[in-house]
Amino acid sequence: MRRPLLLLLRILVLLFFAALVANLLGIYLCAGIADWQQWLKDHSVHFFVWRLCLYASLLAVWPWVRRHRLQREPRSARALRTLEVLSVGAIVCSEASQWLRVV
Repeated sequence: MRRPLLLLLRILVLLFFAALVANLLGIYLCAGIADWQQWLKDHSVHFFVWRLCLYASLLAVWPWVRRHRLQREPRSARALRTLEVLSVGAIVCSEASQWLRVV
């Protein structure tokens, strides 16, 4: 149990620093925070399309992952269902917050 949590923590720290570096680099290249925010706003449609492609690829791979997980651990069906519901809820909330910010 300890090993997966350490891996998850490392991944989260890596993602945090990647986001930090991307934002600092964007601010530097745009010569300021206001210009960086405007660039992000101007390209929000591109980021939306990218997220849709990401969601579609996850949706395409998920049946394979689910089938193999249930073959290894048949009793994990309820946990997988919970994971699916929470994941869809998180995606919907995230996209709704982005949409409400734009409107």
